[in-house]
Amino acid sequence: MKIGVVGFGYWGPNLVRNFQGTSSVEGVVCYDSSEKRLALAKQKFPSLETAKTYDELLNRKDVTAIAIATPVSTHHPLGLKALQAGKHLLLEKPMAGSAEHCKELIDMAEKNKLVLMVDHTFVYTGAVRKVKELVDDGRLGEIMYFDSVRVNLGLFQHDTNVVWDLAPHDLSIMDYIIGQEPTGVSAVGTKHFSDKEDIAYITVRYANQLLAHFHVNWMSPVKVRKILIGGSKLMVVYDDMEPSEKIRVYDKGVDIKERESIYKVLVQYRTGDMWAPRIDLNEALSLMVGEFVDAIKTGRRPTTDGKSGLKVVRILEATQLSLAQNGAMIPLTS
Repeated sequence: MKIGVVGFGYWGPNLVRNFQGTSSVEGVVCYDSSEKRLALAKQKFPSLETAKTYDELLNRKDVTAIAIATPVSTHHPLGLKALQAGKHLLLEKPMAGSAEHCKELIDMAEKNKLVLMVDHTFVYTGAVRKVKELVDDGRLGEIMYFDSVRVNLGLFQHDTNVVWDLAPHDLSIMDYIIGQEPTGVSAVGTKHFSDKEDIAYITVRYANQLLAHFHVNWMSPVKVRKILIGGSKLMVVYDDMEPSEKIRVYDKGVDIKERESIYKVLVQYRTGDMWAPRIDLNEALSLMVGEFVDAIKTGRRPTTDGKSGLKVVRILEATQLSLAQNGAMIPLTS
């Protein structure tokens, strides 16, 4: 098969490189509205084919699938056109600018029996998959909280705020690891340099007292990508900035030894070993691209399919509503 990549900006070159290195992919055809970027693409990847228009790319019978790496506002119209043309579709995060647009894309993919996948790259990292393994086999016990910090200095976006830019990464990780439906979202944020939030704090609630919190920030002097997950048996710290020990598991926690009444509770703190499990160090984007191609070949559902993309966008939409209402709790409905 050949893959069409739309958009040769920040992320497009990474997609081209990984598709070219994927078995079963015969070649990559790139389209970008900028002739300058198309020339750069050809210079960087000499074997790359290019298309002068999006319609030209969609009309090529040898192009089986389309990967879209363009601004989120274009995901729905470009993606819908690709699905209507019978092309399997990979969309960058976030999947679309609204839940309604996500549903339209999902319905069209199902109608035409096509694979629809969202590039939630971090779900394919060895670190996140190791945490998922620890949660699924019960070693962490009952999950009590999910706490995330993703901050850096910039890059300020002209067409979106810090929530839609940074939060999809950790929201997709949360959805993959927790595997439950959240009940509500509240958020507060500030706008320092434009009409779009550059700092935000998001709280996601679940029915079983599980609480998730996200700090996203374009104004931090340091780059931090860290997630803490507290279980009733073990606790995990995932630090993506660590070069080697990205996952550390702590045998730490709180045990209730005696509960005579609500006024008298005997709490005992547990402190045990810490260890760093071995994780797969293969490039996450390569694994994601490989899964997209395999899903096309086999017809199976990819891990980060359209429905997982929709879940993330629902939370983003609720976050935006809460920001506009000074932190009001916005109920989530499926």
